[in-house]
Amino acid sequence: MHITTTTPHNTNIKQNNNTVALTKTAKKTREHKTNYVDSVRTAIDTNNRVYLFSYENMRSNHFKDVRLHFRGDGGKDDDMNDDSENNSKSEGRLFLGKNKLLQIALGRTPEDEYSDNLHRLSKILTGSVGILCTNQNASDVEEYFAKLAVEDYARAGAISPKSIMLTKEQIETHPVSMVEQFRKLGLPVEVNNGRVAFISGRTEYEVCKKDEELSVEQCKILVHMGMKMAVFTIDLVCRWEKEDGSVEDF
Repeated sequence: MHITTTTPHNTNIKQNNNTVALTKTAKKTREHKTNYVDSVRTAIDTNNRVYLFSYENMRSNHFKDVRLHFRGDGGKDDDMNDDSENNSKSEGRLFLGKNKLLQIALGRTPEDEYSDNLHRLSKILTGSVGILCTNQNASDVEEYFAKLAVEDYARAGAISPKSIMLTKEQIETHPVSMVEQFRKLGLPVEVNNGRVAFISGRTEYEVCKKDEELSVEQCKILVHMGMKMAVFTIDLVCRWEKEDGSVEDF
């Protein structure tokens, strides 16, 4: 990479004979943020209620199903961070991953809020949260999320909800070609009579303990054994109604 620097008013990065103006990149970023805020406000304008929700064990494939559930146009699904502009006619819109921009869109104070009482949502819009703008009946929305719980495999760094013991019966169902792979993950295994078995006549092995942080190796073992330890959930925090600006906490 060859870098050329000119005056502060014309700072460029030159790579592969293509010159990109940094000032233009910054301008594009500002426009992107402005478009995101506008998209949120458009969704508020075209829907009757806004939900603030929190989530645990986020998985993009499961969240895509949630997004499609509230879409009304049958279009293609978006990224998890919903900042597209081609869904304005959808029945519902979900936004997450950009809390500061969401706070700007809603308004942080009574003086700058986009609509009555939206600043109350903005005040608690921190951490693993997002918003849903929808026209669907409130009872239907709340029933949907109350039932939403999808099991999935745990990821490294997660806290194990329970202790897991592997038995020799669970181990021996795997092909002997996996012995070396299992050993690299820390499993004390060998080939015995043409089957995968624990070494030294062991009959079981503890993969993890309850309330301990899971390692990469432990998570891979759990995947191989088909043991799903995480549950993707979305919990509603509060609901805002456009008609009267009321906010109900859950």
